[in-house]
Amino acid sequence: MNLLSARAALARPGLKLALRPAQPAAMAYSTASPGASLGTFSNQDRLPRLPIPTLTDTATRYLKSLRPLLSTERYSGAERAVSLFIKDGELGPVLQRRLEEADRQAPYSWLEDIWLKKAYLEWRDPSYINVNWFAFLADNPDFALVANAPRGRPTGVQIARAARVITHMLEANEALNQQAIPADVQRDAPLCMNQYKWQFGTTRIPRPGCDELVNQYPSTAKHILVMYRNQTVEVPVYNSAGQRANIGQITAQLVLATERIDTLLSQVQAQPPVANLTAGHRDDWTKARAILEQDAANRESLAKVDTSLFGVCLDVDVDPQDTADAERSIAVFNHSDAGANRWFDKSIQLVIMNSGRLGVNCEHTPVDALTTGRLLMEVGEKERGPVKDSRPCAGLAEPTPIQWNVCPEVAQVIEKVRSDARALAGNLRILLGQMDGYGAQWIKTLGVSPDAYFQVALQTAYYRHYGQPTPTYESSSLRKFLHGRTETIRSCTEESLAFSKAFSDPDVSMKRKLENFQRAIAAHVELSKAAAAGKGVDRHLLGLRVQIRSPEEAERAWLFTDDSYVKSMSFGLSTSNVTPGERFRGGFAPVILDGYGVNYALDKADLKFSVSEWLSSSVTDAPAFRQTLQQTLADLYEAGEYAKSRQ
Repeated sequence: MNLLSARAALARPGLKLALRPAQPAAMAYSTASPGASLGTFSNQDRLPRLPIPTLTDTATRYLKSLRPLLSTERYSGAERAVSLFIKDGELGPVLQRRLEEADRQAPYSWLEDIWLKKAYLEWRDPSYINVNWFAFLADNPDFALVANAPRGRPTGVQIARAARVITHMLEANEALNQQAIPADVQRDAPLCMNQYKWQFGTTRIPRPGCDELVNQYPSTAKHILVMYRNQTVEVPVYNSAGQRANIGQITAQLVLATERIDTLLSQVQAQPPVANLTAGHRDDWTKARAILEQDAANRESLAKVDTSLFGVCLDVDVDPQDTADAERSIAVFNHSDAGANRWFDKSIQLVIMNSGRLGVNCEHTPVDALTTGRLLMEVGEKERGPVKDSRPCAGLAEPTPIQWNVCPEVAQVIEKVRSDARALAGNLRILLGQMDGYGAQWIKTLGVSPDAYFQVALQTAYYRHYGQPTPTYESSSLRKFLHGRTETIRSCTEESLAFSKAFSDPDVSMKRKLENFQRAIAAHVELSKAAAAGKGVDRHLLGLRVQIRSPEEAERAWLFTDDSYVKSMSFGLSTSNVTPGERFRGGFAPVILDGYGVNYALDKADLKFSVSEWLSSSVTDAPAFRQTLQQTLADLYEAGEYAKSRQ
């Protein structure tokens, strides 16, 4: 299913769901106090199960989310459809009882398997760009970027920084294996740590109709996967006794890996880039992998990739301008042109340019960015300053290029995937934006939530730009519940629309505008609290939809057959808060053809964001929308200063 056909499938509730995945959740977290001795999973038995909202509560919240989007006539039609759906004797109560029974059968959460399959594993369009998210980490002053790094060759800075970051990633995995990472808490409430078990040694495997995840916890593999010049290398980082290589040894392993690939490529023709298949349509990749698996040597090679702790991509075919220009850098981390030099099914891939710039590309299926983001930010902190290295380990095996036996049929699939991936990457534009004049610290002086402030600003900017509101997705974490993932905050509200209209109206007094602003903020805070408490709209409706058992039932699912349901899920704005953003900035693609993806971080002194769009859309214009958003943020600052002066 592609972006254009997604709406049509959603409109037919009898069909198998293929929902777009949630985007990275906000990275606002805290850990237990330094003096605490709580193990990583010590709070798991204290976590409540995710509740199932009542039909009435969800229906009320759902209808409220429709009000700013629909005309009076269309809203009345939606209201009738919802009322009939939840009425006793109709299908809604039947689906609710089935969902409650599913909850009783589920070991941890009624949502866990539903979300994993419907949002991710059954999704057949490429995970590349559509599911994977990217980020770049702040430059490290210990490693001065190489200006005009020679194309096609690794650099000392690249190898040295890679070795240091790999070391800290291995330390993190060891801490997880030993359950030595303190359990996360938020406002003294414990958060689920289950996702941490899926950070390392995890790979998504293409399978017919529904992919699978390969994972091991504790993650005890002794090697990592290195990608170099579009070739795959198994690089041991532990000896047979489980002793970790020190930084000097890892450096030497990376140098040897690149030298062996360079030698192979100079002596024989390069192997077909099997890794490129991970950028393709899942059915194309499924077909190719099934053929590859018929060969014993290929099965062994695939096992080396699948079980590796994580991926490390040493990019050398990089235009120097890709380092000099930040927006070109993020394109490299996001899609690397046609998906070259990546294994996109790995849960985590470090990407290091030969200039020394560092980024990541992560597969979203097993882990939300809330979790991976914390890990990566801590690794980013540790890579700065003095390094406490360990003693060398004895008997470390040498890197081994991974060999593939590729038949003509698989080679044809690779060529198709490369062409498709290049077209998909060429259709995506991601721009960066920043407001240096103020940030979260100033916003708090207004007595409002920084996240709510930005979301209201975003609604106002969209209304200014298009003269109408749009359905909006903001990711909210459900980690206060056992095995919780995410819920949707439907940020487009009646209150935000009222403020958007008033703020751009010169005939409305500033006093009235500020009153509307406060109401919009309050509405968003209420929605955020409800979503975090398991009282959102979208996950419950998804849970109900998957309980439909026949085409006849699908025809009676009045809420889902009403076209307002499809409209409400056509998220013209897909948004995610990744605060803090001082050393970690990420992004993702829009979830519909005519929409934007907006990733933002609210630091103390500034606001950072990215805006993505599909260039094939005749509706979106990322440069113009970015300008409108920046102007709106500037205007809101002036309004805030005015409000403070009147206090």
